Amino acid sequence: MKFTVIGCWGGYPKADEASSGYLLEHEGYHLMIDFGSGVLAKMQKIIQPEEINGVILSHYHPDHIADIGVLQHARLIQGFLGKKTENLPIYGHGIDESEFSKLTYKEITKGIAYQSGQTLKIGPFAIQFLQMDHPVPCFAMRIEADGKSLVYTADTSYKEEFVPFCIGADLLVCECNFYKHQNGKNAGHMTSYDAGTLAQKANVKKLLLTHLPHYGNIEQLKEEAADMYSGPIALAAYQWSVKL
Repeated sequence: MKFTVIGCWGGYPKADEASSGYLLEHEGYHLMIDFGSGVLAKMQKIIQPEEINGVILSHYHPDHIADIGVLQHARLIQGFLGKKTENLPIYGHGIDESEFSKLTYKEITKGIAYQSGQTLKIGPFAIQFLQMDHPVPCFAMRIEADGKSLVYTADTSYKEEFVPFCIGADLLVCECNFYKHQNGKNAGHMTSYDAGTLAQKANVKKLLLTHLPHYGNIEQLKEEAADMYSGPIALAAYQWSVKL
């Protein structure tokens, strides 16, 4: 599997960047994980809208889904220009029926509901879900293919039940919206301390900090996570990638 960061900012994108969006590739299948503000523009430097095979969404906050509408129109317009594509599956939870209904658009995209506890097969990937602690329903994902695994926390405060879900993952893509001295619980977000604690307890191979704050020295997040986690730590950035 090859994992590439398209956007990594929490809440809204920095200038010329994007909020949450990640590209996962394996055996010629291109899966986008979340699709926030600015993702479509940044993504096109790597892959074109008509080349995506699937999209999976953790939840329906704008910084994770804002560009779904423009993705739908991009594929519609490319169809008019002769690049006909298949109906794109967009996977999301069905708890919020109003938001889920927006994932289906003409014959361009089709919303498909996933559920906690199931193992979803998308192309070469097997995906499991765990509901997180966030102000709206939100799901973490454990994605596996060919014996490799990554966990994407999406947005959540820390909880111990998350440890077995992440155990032994080759890559933990962990939200880190707050610094160690702060308390993200009420906001439904993790601190650098929480991210390091989770990575250490779950014995993951590598920790990637994402959903980054817009203030402070973000390099400090790595230092604070390293107080708890002894493995390699990276800060998410546009086009940061790793092969698992």
